[in-house]
Amino acid sequence: MLKTGVSATMKSLPLRAGRSMLSEKDPAPFELVNPEGKAPCLIVCDHASSVIPESLGELGVDQQHRLEHIAWDIGAAVMARRLAELFDAPAVLAGFSRLVVDCNRYLDDPSAFVLTSDTIAVPGNMAMTDSERAQRVAQIFRPYHNAIEDALERFEDAGIVPAVIACHTMTDKMRGGQLRPQEFTMCWARDDRLPVPVMDRLIARGDTVVGDNEPYGMDLGEDYTVPEHAMRRGLPYLQFEVRQDLVTRDEDARAWAEKLHEVSYDLVADPELRTVKLYWP
Repeated sequence: MLKTGVSATMKSLPLRAGRSMLSEKDPAPFELVNPEGKAPCLIVCDHASSVIPESLGELGVDQQHRLEHIAWDIGAAVMARRLAELFDAPAVLAGFSRLVVDCNRYLDDPSAFVLTSDTIAVPGNMAMTDSERAQRVAQIFRPYHNAIEDALERFEDAGIVPAVIACHTMTDKMRGGQLRPQEFTMCWARDDRLPVPVMDRLIARGDTVVGDNEPYGMDLGEDYTVPEHAMRRGLPYLQFEVRQDLVTRDEDARAWAEKLHEVSYDLVADPELRTVKLYWP
């Protein structure tokens, strides 16, 4: 069952975050790309960055691991920016690592402030106070999701029902695990308006190993961004994962964005598919 969103999950947290955790040397909590884009869609990227605020001392995680998948979705930001360009759409990209706070998790989920990720300990998360947790929520999580809400409200004010496109990437295997054959995975639940035809087109091309909610799917008890911003509004959406070894180089990530645009642009533009249709509750 879907949880009830930021306001409800925040009830047990202090309302004031105290002094700023971020300094002038830190990036903004989100990046807004192509805000005046004319396409009827919004691109989002929850795990676009591996940056950790300077004040958190890298959370005790060494540099090698801070550049791995535990910290961010490698290649996802490049894909998101290229999709924003190809669609001529606005995009919102998270500014900090998911090791600080996972912007695609409900705040009462243990993985929102992860203690261990793929066998790697995150010492800086192991003794957080409520006040420290509230700082991360107020200064990173909330601004990112507020930016998404603001973008969707601009569409609503213009009388447009947009599609939401969420960019993620996955490893070719977890530590000690088996290689994953899937090159691309569609993560979806209940609303098949965009996921199914896009998967069908990719399969028909014959050049992509496509997973249907495998090895990851849309988890309505964990995934936050698409369920809260798209599904609750009745908006069509695409949430996908591309295997990271295929998008490590920027040119390859852009090529994947171009492939995805090719199989989805007319669907995203179709007003018959872009209608409010509630599949939940």
